[in-house]
Amino acid sequence: MEETVGGGGFSNFSSKKSKGHEIEFVPLIGAEEQLDRLSTGIKELDRVCGGGLVAGSVILVGGDPGIGKSTLLLQVCAKVADLPAHPEVYYISGEEAIDQVRIRAKRLGLEKSPVNLAASTEIRDIITTLEKSNAAVVIIDSIQTMYLDEIESTPGSVNQVRACSYELIKLAKRKGFVLFLVGHVTKQGLVAGPRVLEHMVDTVLYFEGERGHHFRILRAVKNRYGATDEIGVFEMQDKGLVEVANPSALFLAERQGNISGSCVFAGIEGSRPVLVEIQALVSPTGYSSPKRAVVGWDSNRLAMVLAVLEARCGMNLSSQDVYLNIAGGLRISEPAADLAVALAVISSLTNKPLPSDMVIFGEIGLSGEIRAVSQPSLRLKEAKKLGFSSAIIPQGRSNDKKFSVDMNLHQIGNVQRLINLFN
Repeated sequence: MEETVGGGGFSNFSSKKSKGHEIEFVPLIGAEEQLDRLSTGIKELDRVCGGGLVAGSVILVGGDPGIGKSTLLLQVCAKVADLPAHPEVYYISGEEAIDQVRIRAKRLGLEKSPVNLAASTEIRDIITTLEKSNAAVVIIDSIQTMYLDEIESTPGSVNQVRACSYELIKLAKRKGFVLFLVGHVTKQGLVAGPRVLEHMVDTVLYFEGERGHHFRILRAVKNRYGATDEIGVFEMQDKGLVEVANPSALFLAERQGNISGSCVFAGIEGSRPVLVEIQALVSPTGYSSPKRAVVGWDSNRLAMVLAVLEARCGMNLSSQDVYLNIAGGLRISEPAADLAVALAVISSLTNKPLPSDMVIFGEIGLSGEIRAVSQPSLRLKEAKKLGFSSAIIPQGRSNDKKFSVDMNLHQIGNVQRLINLFN
């Protein structure tokens, strides 16, 4: 009896299945489509996005509360809406009332820009409205406030965020407008909600910065139409966010020379060389275990560098508190900062300052070797442009014939040689 029912059920299911269509394969070689990019008029944003906004692309913008996400996107709206072609721009707020957005626009001097503003959280109403429009750019602030009546859960839940995003992304691809989705972040600094949201969009941008600093960093961590790890630098002022054309000069503006524990690191952020000050403070500990405090760098990386200095250079850091700070609020992730951190620590411990006209970069291995890093010429050219005349760099690829900069270079292959610099 059960076999008859089971067999019948299976045959009925099979008869309802529709036959798929055969897909067509093409060779890798072929004509390339030229991406049509829309310039926002904000060069730092265009740089991070790969040269401008691509029609039909979806951009997820995340950042801490109050960091300036809404301010930046309102400025983007105004810039695009004021272009000579007068493209249609829509700003849909789910968190703030219309009067609140207008107050911000007036403070930024953007109240006369032809931006279409609305406050709504119902996805069906938003989609119906955008279907009848000729939108070029649409901003949803934020995706966690959107609601789809077909999903029986509260706004901000995993199911709601996934479903609302899917409907909006599908519409953006079909209509060809640029869609910005503002996303909340968790305590760990990641976009809140389902991780699949970051896979659904084309570009993921993080807006970083400390509230105590006036610098803001727009960082691309995913970009289907450009380079990843590219950054744009802004300065928060009374009239909103202002682009920083030369971030190295800005990060070093308040640096004081001839102070122990301070050095300048020549780093690479995306395709841009950036010089920042690394500060270290080493002092005797008053605790049973020494304290390690890090701002702007990986704490595990600092522990590794300190261990190498103890094991390979014979330095006693087990009874010392070590504090490390990347001045200016920038967060550094590349291992090329190892050498600069090590020199800052040694300088603070010995109370001997490094030359104020020197830049440093290099990766440190566990055996104490100093390894070559990428694009040394680009780093040194930026340092030379800002008036630095000497550098401590790794041996290796730095000896390439193409490597030619009019600077006094000290090439070091092992951390043990660092001690000689302070004797």
